[in-house]
Amino acid sequence: MTNKAERAPDLEQSAYSRSRQAGEAQAMLDRIENDFSDNPQAMQYFYDLFNRVYCQGEAVEHQGPLVGTTCIQAPEELIYALGATPVRLCNGSYFYDQIGAEFMPAKSCSLVKATLGMLQSEAPIPRIGPLELVVNPTTCDQKTKASAMIASMGHPIYDVEMPRTKESEGARLYWRESVHSLVDRLSAMTGRKLTRKNLKDAMARTARARNAFRDMHRLRKSQPACFLGKDAFLVTNAYFFDDLERWCEAVERLNAELRQRRDAGFQAAQTKAPRILFTGSPPVFPNLKLPLLIEESGGVVVADETCSANRLLYDQTAVDEWRLYDMVDAIADRYLKPCTCPTFTQNEDRRRRLLELADSFAVDGVIYQAFSGCQVYEMEHRSIAEAMEMHGLPMLYVETDYSPDDMGQLSTRIEAFIESIKGRRRKRR
Repeated sequence: MTNKAERAPDLEQSAYSRSRQAGEAQAMLDRIENDFSDNPQAMQYFYDLFNRVYCQGEAVEHQGPLVGTTCIQAPEELIYALGATPVRLCNGSYFYDQIGAEFMPAKSCSLVKATLGMLQSEAPIPRIGPLELVVNPTTCDQKTKASAMIASMGHPIYDVEMPRTKESEGARLYWRESVHSLVDRLSAMTGRKLTRKNLKDAMARTARARNAFRDMHRLRKSQPACFLGKDAFLVTNAYFFDDLERWCEAVERLNAELRQRRDAGFQAAQTKAPRILFTGSPPVFPNLKLPLLIEESGGVVVADETCSANRLLYDQTAVDEWRLYDMVDAIADRYLKPCTCPTFTQNEDRRRRLLELADSFAVDGVIYQAFSGCQVYEMEHRSIAEAMEMHGLPMLYVETDYSPDDMGQLSTRIEAFIESIKGRRRKRR
């Protein structure tokens, strides 16, 4: 006979599957999986993963103590090397956004509100387990101020201090010191010492993930497109919480299938589908509404410049000297020098990166998402629009939040933008 203790997890998952946040996730996942034909077979791993974790409430199993991170600027190699597992806490749920709105200013960024709303909840999803530490890089003002609020919820937190510039040697040294201080905090938490061997092993694990992502990234250059952006964002969002080795294996299987599709001339979208570069505030599941609307409207997202995808995994660590201190410095440089976050006072690198992506992926237009209240992306959009205009690329600026209420309006605007790109093509003939 099954006792109550054995039955409790099943009953708990069943109750969760009927909750509002599960319904929100299920609705988005159904559109991603079922509203498009000819999905890659290897994507089934990711569809099933999000179904189990977000729709059924299944717990995510990890090894060692869990370290939550609020930004991609938290050096995950150091966390792995010291025997812990990093889990990205950024949340895309409107349900948690509404919880966060109860104690945060109305004009706060949806991503920050949803993240804090999730941390405030008694049974947050994904169910990753208790956090031994939250590492909070002080990037934007809202995440910086969120630190004290996270601490007040009972979560141990450590702020990694980000400089506001990255060009000067002083900023570089300041950031390196912040990263070395993080090593000390993590070592005290885990009771382990950072060594050349455990750091080198951790770097090899994350390098495998970045190589897998880069392969997928390059395959998206194919013409016609062999892969849709809605799936690419789901893959990278899975990296937030999935086991690292399982994620790498799944992406490598996907890449093998995508190579077959590319070589066979497979078309994931219509032949004349405008190729879109996506940038701005990050799409985080289940808030993938904008990438999904683009592809439902006849476009295809072939590349992005966001911290939930390209900026998360593209850059590798370059090591000149394999001594421990030099390795930590190389990791610090990897998280600072290539970063194109708009929190920096000067951001020529972001404009350069966008133009490089536009050229190498044969992009027809750019769609720029800014969450309402995300001032750094809102303020920077004008300079990006000017750079795209000088390059002859049309750009659509979309200010939105996690609410589903603007779906109809967004759909109309995106459809009009897609049609305007097609009209430009016809005039060039």
